[in-house]
Amino acid sequence: MTPPALRRTVALILLAAWAAFGLRHTPSQAQQEPARTLVHDVAGVGMTVGDMDRAVDFYSKVLFFEKVSDVEVAGDAFERLQGIFGARARIVTLRLGDERLELTEYLASRGRPALADARSNDRWFQHVAIVVNDMEQAYLWLRRHGVQYVSPSPQRLPDWNPNAAGIRAFYFRDPDGHALEILQFPPDKGDPRWHRPSDRVFLGIDHTAIVVGDTAASLGFYRDVLGMRVVGGSENHGPEQERLNNVFGARLRITTLRATAGPAVELLEYLTPRDGRPYPVDARANDLVHWHTIVATSSPEAVYRALLAGRYPLVSPRVVTLPDGPLGSREAFLARDPDGHALQFRSR
Repeated sequence: MTPPALRRTVALILLAAWAAFGLRHTPSQAQQEPARTLVHDVAGVGMTVGDMDRAVDFYSKVLFFEKVSDVEVAGDAFERLQGIFGARARIVTLRLGDERLELTEYLASRGRPALADARSNDRWFQHVAIVVNDMEQAYLWLRRHGVQYVSPSPQRLPDWNPNAAGIRAFYFRDPDGHALEILQFPPDKGDPRWHRPSDRVFLGIDHTAIVVGDTAASLGFYRDVLGMRVVGGSENHGPEQERLNNVFGARLRITTLRATAGPAVELLEYLTPRDGRPYPVDARANDLVHWHTIVATSSPEAVYRALLAGRYPLVSPRVVTLPDGPLGSREAFLARDPDGHALQFRSR
């Protein structure tokens, strides 16, 4: 090969190598321009109950939540927020550790009861996962109080699954049929605060989990629009997972997202079986199937516009300003994710 030809060959090799390096190392558009974080924190989780006194008795005496507030609300702004004409509701806020539950009983315009045949893979499924520091004590306490079982007993997730190995969990229901979970993390998993010495058995809420039909579509909502970050994931299956969820043949893709603060949001996609029923299209906030994740943001209007542009379902016809009163003065609206799960966005 002549010197000029050799130089041309070397130049082409270097150019190809440079191009390949650039293709491998140039950040994608998403990496160059990360999604703007529209939400600040998951401020709590809400659910609709049929009998407030019964619900408060259960959560305070069985699960050791403490009452923070107990108010009645009504009026045009609240009706538009919830999409329920003529609504009057009693709202009780409870706290366990640093996390909050918001229970709502509709005194007027009461909704429909929970579905008796609800399953863990139905897409209206949502629960909160309550961390305990002693699974045996917690389970015996729940048995003593006659809770309704979902799992036949606490399950220990197997060692072959490195992201879930050693986690112990148990599903059950509250008096209105809402699914709940207690879980205990092994020393190498979970937030460090769950491993601090405590004389309490029930510590706080780690996450709220929702069943989704398509993880990619849900990530388009929670990550790409709202700006939550993915912090973990796994694919769980086997007899322990089947018994935990009480779904034969359960194989789940689990994706965990977090905002700046507050409990995580866990996406549960059932790869098998795929016969879970969709969220009822006519569900309303006063039905007992209703849950809502409470999300704090510095600009509800900006979130509303982003969801409107993305053609996501909006329950509230606009952002409403709740007047000074029991809930305080704040802007808020109610929307739904791609599977129908409700989120209530509130100004910080």
